[in-house]
Amino acid sequence: MTHVLETGFEVMEGSNPNGSPRIRGYNIINGQLTEAKDGSTYESRNPAWIDDCLGEFPLSGKDDVHTALHAAQAAFPGWAATPAPTRGQIIGNMGRLLMEYKDDIVRLETREIGKTLKESAGSVQEAIDTCLFFQSEGRRLYGQTVNSELPDKELFTYRRPLGVCGIINSCNFPAAVPFWKMIPAIMCGNTCVWKSPQDSPLLSFMLTRIMHEAGLPDGVINLIHGKGSGAGQHLVDAVDEGLINKISFTGSTAVGKMIGEICGRNLVSCSLELGGKNPLVVMPSANLDNAVEGAYWSGFGTAGQRCTSLGNLIIHEDIYDEFMSKFMTKVELTRIGDSMRHDDVLYGPMLSERYAKDFLRDLGMCESSGATKLWGEGMITDDNKPSNFVGEASEGAYMWPHVYADVTEDMECFHEEIFGPAVTVVKAKDFDHALHLANASPYGLSSACYTNDRLEAYRFKSGIKAGMTGINNSTTGAEAHLPFGGVKGSGNGTRESGIWVIEAYSYWHAVNDELSGKLQLAQMDVDEVHIEEADADYSGLA
Repeated sequence: MTHVLETGFEVMEGSNPNGSPRIRGYNIINGQLTEAKDGSTYESRNPAWIDDCLGEFPLSGKDDVHTALHAAQAAFPGWAATPAPTRGQIIGNMGRLLMEYKDDIVRLETREIGKTLKESAGSVQEAIDTCLFFQSEGRRLYGQTVNSELPDKELFTYRRPLGVCGIINSCNFPAAVPFWKMIPAIMCGNTCVWKSPQDSPLLSFMLTRIMHEAGLPDGVINLIHGKGSGAGQHLVDAVDEGLINKISFTGSTAVGKMIGEICGRNLVSCSLELGGKNPLVVMPSANLDNAVEGAYWSGFGTAGQRCTSLGNLIIHEDIYDEFMSKFMTKVELTRIGDSMRHDDVLYGPMLSERYAKDFLRDLGMCESSGATKLWGEGMITDDNKPSNFVGEASEGAYMWPHVYADVTEDMECFHEEIFGPAVTVVKAKDFDHALHLANASPYGLSSACYTNDRLEAYRFKSGIKAGMTGINNSTTGAEAHLPFGGVKGSGNGTRESGIWVIEAYSYWHAVNDELSGKLQLAQMDVDEVHIEEADADYSGLA
């Protein structure tokens, strides 16, 4: 086996239509480039240009996952004992390398999952911001000195690492989200096994190489490729086998519930960042042009493939017609295409062909629910494309933007997440009705309300059941120092990002340091000060 830093990228034979190379990818376990033990592989393809094959990667099985877990276990004692400021220095190095390679990472992300260059740049910048934020946490990770109720005794609290963390994330933010998870994890002294997203293995491979280039010791972060149903499931199953101390998962609510059950019965911590059916409410006092922009971006940025994308667009009936006229004008003029070849596109293809299939299935749910289709014709083809599509439709997995109106709370499409460019529109009678509709979904990730009535704004942000809320802002967007996550079907209360995420990757250790040389019993040997009654009448003094 070869160490990850001892070689460059291995180019495979074969040609791509864009002239870009095909890379032979590897797992990175204990700093070594490894193949799947049974030799199985799979390909990563560009969803904007399906004939463009990015490379071949290990289809990891149980043995590969266990090898990675054992490497993480072996590395844990040394990494946990590494001074936290040193861990922070390595993380800072990662951030500086990401800045140096940013343009290359951005282009690779766009090539591998089809996001626009602008959006990929945002994702990579968030990974950079996360590193720059956490590099200084190594000089904090504050515990506390606590006063004792007994003499000659000191009480302390410390943050301690959990152990080996299993990291599973979706491919829509393939740079930002794994850094959200792994950077605070290793900052706290944990080691990781990262199951890369099935549809972005080359970017994951590149990022892991950069982490090692930053000075990360072997075994601290171990990368395995494969399917969620394969390597991902084996990683979760390892909780039952006592091989893992933490699972951090971003993905569907159904899978998150399964992970939560397994972790729960083993008393193992899990962070679950799940789906959303995010409401955006528009009230009569709102700046309608601003609200239209927010709803349009929330619904169709990233081709609607964000967990925070707009789900239910809830519009007050008094402004419904005016708002929808403005909104539909923008929808009908949406520019779609491959941003690596065409400028000024709002969104590109679906993340992969399998995401495209799932989206078409979900559109069927809108039809069967009885919603009224205002716009959208499924998959974009050479014979079925909107006027502002640019490029060759047959090359990739592109979708029309979809808008469904006359949606009511009793419809399936009101409640279920549609992962793709589709917005369901609901009419509200008044503010109370709008707030009710916003809370009626089983999800509670993101939310937004456009209003210039301050009381409505207050009532919305205090009454909504969601982890995140925008007032006169869209449902999407996250900053690296703000907590990210949801409630209800969108998560289990843990948070990504900011100082709050440290709680997810450490536990509190209380230390009772007895200096008196004798046994002192809390609550029992404590000196009590008794009240002494005074012979005075205070009642007539004023």
